[in-house]
Amino acid sequence: MYIVLAIIAFSILIAIHEIGHFVAAKLLKVRVNEFAIGMGPKLLKKQGKETLYSVRALPFGGFCAMEGQDEDSPDPRAFTSQKRWRRVIILFAGSAANIIAAFIMLVILSSGVTDLNGTLITELVEGFPGKGEQGLMVGDTIHSINGERLYYSEDFLMFMGIVEGRGDKNVDLVIRRDDEKITLKNFPLERRDYVENGVTRFRFGLTFAPIEPTAFEQFKYAIYRTYNFVRLIRVSIAQLISGAAGIRDLSGPIGIVDAMSSIGRDSPTIIAALGNIAFFTAFIGVNLAVMNMLPIPALDGGRILLVVISWVIEKIIRRRLDPKYEGYIHAGAMVLLFGLMIFILANDVVKLVYG
Repeated sequence: MYIVLAIIAFSILIAIHEIGHFVAAKLLKVRVNEFAIGMGPKLLKKQGKETLYSVRALPFGGFCAMEGQDEDSPDPRAFTSQKRWRRVIILFAGSAANIIAAFIMLVILSSGVTDLNGTLITELVEGFPGKGEQGLMVGDTIHSINGERLYYSEDFLMFMGIVEGRGDKNVDLVIRRDDEKITLKNFPLERRDYVENGVTRFRFGLTFAPIEPTAFEQFKYAIYRTYNFVRLIRVSIAQLISGAAGIRDLSGPIGIVDAMSSIGRDSPTIIAALGNIAFFTAFIGVNLAVMNMLPIPALDGGRILLVVISWVIEKIIRRRLDPKYEGYIHAGAMVLLFGLMIFILANDVVKLVYG
């Protein structure tokens, strides 16, 4: 059941992205030849006044095929015949649709959140090694870890988890104490065993103040969650560039569906499973939006970049460039992108079979 839900959720994400392109194109009077959900052979199709609507066999993917998208066309309503600002809006609309949908989902999910904690320290357990005026004190607010701004206690756990993953035990902290910012360089902070009320617990030794979960705070939390998803993606890309993570750590549609179904199976109740899958779907939606905005040819961000570059070149040479050259760039990049997708697909299968 959870695999089916995961496939549906992933398909909805793709559909939302393409609907963003489609709606923007229609509003700006650009001709759309086909709007498809899925890839591969057509299962269902219906010819509209000018657009063919289709549902295809493979639920991973989709497209909004506009007239003259990668080639010159005499049609005045072709994509390449439009002013550049119109093309940029259409290209950006897919990612915008994913962000908006994810935010709405997070607003709904955050409305039920009652356990909110900030980064104001209310307790340091006995034996905490960095306690005191030269370290941390009750009443301090942790502002950032290694330059990453903290807003909620979950930020603290997330960025300390990254630190642990690198094998580090010291961090650079910025704290607020009596309206003053204090920097603590190479501060020792790691999980260890602390005895509390006769019970040994493996933790960082900090307790943070709760935040009253008013409707306004829950709405703020939804905004923060959306922003934090973007930040997580940025951190992940940085890890790929630095070599802290590798290509084999990437996941494609199969890996995402498997992760969603695992989240559902590991949840204590069906209601919790649906909520957790919805939360992960929102994260993937933001991920899809951000990745599509990367300045890589064949992706929306790359197309926007080439729109800008072609504008600069045309200003210099004082004549219009043939759109076919941009099409060649996107076609070449698409071949490379498909190669990467095949590798990630195979990697997903290997991880699924061998764990």
